[in-house]
Amino acid sequence: MARLILAGPLAWPPLLARVAGAAAAEAAQRVDLPDVAVAGEEGCFPPVVPAAGGQCDARLLAAGPEVFARLSHFAAAIGLVAVPKHIVADGAAAVAFLAPSGDAPPGGGWDMAAWAQRWGGIALDAADEIMGYWGHVGAGDLSWRLPMILGRATARQLARNAAPSRLRSDIPAEQVEVIARRTLHAGYFLTREHVLRHPLLDGGMGEEVRREVFVATDAALVLPYDPARDRVLLVEQFRMGPFERGDPRPFVLEPVAGRVDAGETPEETARRECAEEAGLDLRALEHISSHYCSPGCSTEFYHCYLGLADLPELERGRGGLAAEHEDIRTHVLPFDAAMALIASGEANIGPLVLMLLWLGAERGRLRAAA
Repeated sequence: MARLILAGPLAWPPLLARVAGAAAAEAAQRVDLPDVAVAGEEGCFPPVVPAAGGQCDARLLAAGPEVFARLSHFAAAIGLVAVPKHIVADGAAAVAFLAPSGDAPPGGGWDMAAWAQRWGGIALDAADEIMGYWGHVGAGDLSWRLPMILGRATARQLARNAAPSRLRSDIPAEQVEVIARRTLHAGYFLTREHVLRHPLLDGGMGEEVRREVFVATDAALVLPYDPARDRVLLVEQFRMGPFERGDPRPFVLEPVAGRVDAGETPEETARRECAEEAGLDLRALEHISSHYCSPGCSTEFYHCYLGLADLPELERGRGGLAAEHEDIRTHVLPFDAAMALIASGEANIGPLVLMLLWLGAERGRLRAAA
């Protein structure tokens, strides 16, 4: 049996149970881990780092080979490594999972309760996906996918705020009978296959069906608008969808858009993406809609906003982050010219059409208040 020291998020009993099993979580004993600290208050899985004089609330667990392998898999996925012979309070040797490098916090301790309140749900959903790869995908191949894993976990948390069902059926998801589920592709993106039976609208259960679904993150989309000058900003970039379809012009006009990162609200994403893609500091956001883009085959969910901003220049510009391989051109144009793109068909991205039509309906109100 190996003696393991678990600190930081891994010491949170619900997460430990999800990774190592309920029996392991119940058997873990609380201990103080000296000269170690959790680095930083932000992030779903902040690193646990050596820190002279530090003190960390931890759990001590005697683990067999399988539990050790499961914990090692998860730890590697979140950037931790097994450090042997770390001395615990009773003077015996153990193994701790620590970050290979990192900065100790300047002061204060890590608050597990506060972390769990903000990040607990995302951490548990992310752990489900990470542990689903155990025995199939090496942990080293998971670390670079962690941002998308956390993004998908964030989307699952946001999905719990369901839209009303005043007209549609309120049949709950719990009544869907999942017979089998497997991951067909697990790279930066994820595709799953389900074998299931779902309730019928007139009662009873349907026949067994096989369905494939693209598992995506949520995204925030923003149409920047200057009501005083009556101008909008669009971004232009290469897109794989039109290219794979065979479109001879795979560069498209779109709103500003980006993935909702772990722990962000869609509104925070909207403001961040406007700064990154267009260099804009928005004065205000107006919610347009929140909707699935292709519910028959994708979990992708859009949070659409109008962003009020100053757009003084009628010209092309550049935007995007080189670190994310973004090659983006911005266009500032009059409202009428933007609406003409719908009539000509050059605006061929659904959210852009939707957002321009919404702006057309609300434009008078917005200009009167400018």
